[in-house]
Parts: sequence; structure tokens; C-alpha cells
Amino acid sequence: MMKLLIIVLNKPEKLEEILEGFIEIGITGATIIDSVGMGHILSEEVPIFAGLRFMFAGAKSYNKTIFSVIKEEKVEPAIKLLEKILGDLKERGKGIVFVLPIERVEGFLPEV
Repeated sequence: MMKLLIIVLNKPEKLEEILEGFIEIGITGATIIDSVGMGHILSEEVPIFAGLRFMFAGAKSYNKTIFSVIKEEKVEPAIKLLEKILGDLKERGKGIVFVLPIERVEGFLPEV
């Protein structure tokens, strides 16, 4: 079964290390997009929410979001790799990782 691995990376300086690690564990394809968190939008760009700035103090404004279609058996190695590089993912400011089932995939998948 195929899975969609999504990582919102709050430490974009770790992107290259993550992608190199993915290759080492057999994940050879991913799409990376620039992203902006809700906290940045609310605290910087919407004046009515200016009072919320203290909640997001120190948060990075811009993130990288990584999408990868992977085999189910690659999920645990990928998450372990992320924890090795980023530390405890339960700590605030590291990012978020989630996995979704994929019902159907069409197109080139380098891993399959």
C-alpha cells in the first residue's frame, strides 16, 4: 500500500540533510514547496490579530513542505530519520509530520 508522507518543516536549514537521508533509506522522490504558517499571517499581516503576536514569538515565518509518495514500509524509517535530524517532534517549532493512505497513483514514481 502506498502512503503520502507530508512534512511541514519549520527548520528549512535541515532540508538538504533530510533529503540526503531519504535517499539513503530508499525514498528517492519528493516535492518541496515554500509555505507560510498561519501564525505568521495572523500576527504580521492581519492587524485585528496583532495581539496574538506574543503567541508566535520566535516562530519561523517561512517553512518548507515536503510531499512524498512512499511504500508503507518506508513510513517508520522516514519518521525515525526525521527525529534523528530534528530531535523530538513533540517539541514546538520542529514541524509536523503526517501520513495519509493513497487510494490510487498515476504517473512516474521513482521509488516503485
